[in-house]
Amino acid sequence: MVSRRRLVGALAAVPFAGRAAGAVRDAARDDRILVVVELSGGNDGLNTVVPHGDDAYYRARPGLGIRRDALLPLDDHFGFNPGAVGLQRLWQRGELAIVHGCGYDDPSYSHFTSMNFWHTGAPNSGRRDGWLGRLADQLAPAAPPNFIVNIGAAQSLAVRSNRHVPVVFDDPQRFGRRALASQRDALETIPDGAAANASAQFLRDVARGGRAAAAEIRAAWRDYKTPVDYGLAPLDLPKVAACIASGFPARVYYVSFRNNAFDTHVQQAALHRRLLSYAADAIHAFVRDLDRQGLGERVTLLAFSEFGRRVGENANRGTDHGSANLMLVAGSAVRGGHYGRPPDLEDLDGTDNLRHTTDFRRVYATAAGPWLGATPGAILGTGFEPLDLFA
Repeated sequence: MVSRRRLVGALAAVPFAGRAAGAVRDAARDDRILVVVELSGGNDGLNTVVPHGDDAYYRARPGLGIRRDALLPLDDHFGFNPGAVGLQRLWQRGELAIVHGCGYDDPSYSHFTSMNFWHTGAPNSGRRDGWLGRLADQLAPAAPPNFIVNIGAAQSLAVRSNRHVPVVFDDPQRFGRRALASQRDALETIPDGAAANASAQFLRDVARGGRAAAAEIRAAWRDYKTPVDYGLAPLDLPKVAACIASGFPARVYYVSFRNNAFDTHVQQAALHRRLLSYAADAIHAFVRDLDRQGLGERVTLLAFSEFGRRVGENANRGTDHGSANLMLVAGSAVRGGHYGRPPDLEDLDGTDNLRHTTDFRRVYATAAGPWLGATPGAILGTGFEPLDLFA
């Protein structure tokens, strides 16, 4: 049997005449969706995809190093953390790209500062808009409603836009404007007709758009049914799947593993394995759920953390804030495999941290350009060559 991915690839190779071919490709790309998952706290990449073929790993981690026979098989040099069963399943299907050594020059070891750099896609720049916000501005400069969805208690800097108003919610069943009972009727009343000035009109439009979006998302969640098991901590990904299945027009979604969960300074081994099981199960289930609905080829998921951990374990059987880390890209359209060059565990910088080998903005550029059809240089600056990781 020919897989849908290979069939689509074969059809894409058929020569069409002139502008018609470009129109076909553009129409397909305009239908694509990017889902970004933030693993907040600094996920330990070395104990996620373990370099069991490197003796330096075991010398640096005599207590935390995971034995080769305990790892989930990946290849002759790497193995997955025992908790990352979902990632292994995606890898075996060729739907997981592992990008090694991701980071940036002069790294910060502060959660707040480094996350700011990853959210803006512009380290040490002081930018006040997010890279996904700028991506949306370029893809849809007319700012159609509901183009960006951020699931969480508060809006992330990553989706802050100069044109778009992101849809931000946590619980889809209770999605609506927060207010005291005595204020609710007044807030739900939006006057008809034109407002007295442009500012008032903007506020009315936002209120109407928010109310309409809330109704659509509540309906999408109410109607969503799936046989797929997302695991114990589904990372809000079922909410994303519900929106996509309902035809909600967003092309950018952002979810987060909250409260610095991956900040594993103390007794890391069991906690990290459990956290990875939550994330890996949810990501695998999300990809399978979309495939089940015939939507898999339209959606790519990108997962990142604000930094990795130090190579050596600390005295508390944990790891401290580090620098370079891996990034994950998953989906039916992804050409699975290793990308980038793994950092040398014996060639550390002056702070005993890994030297990054892949600027993280190359992964962002890959999602923005080859996947969504934007011009990465206008969003991230020049010099960040996209990776060839889409089938």
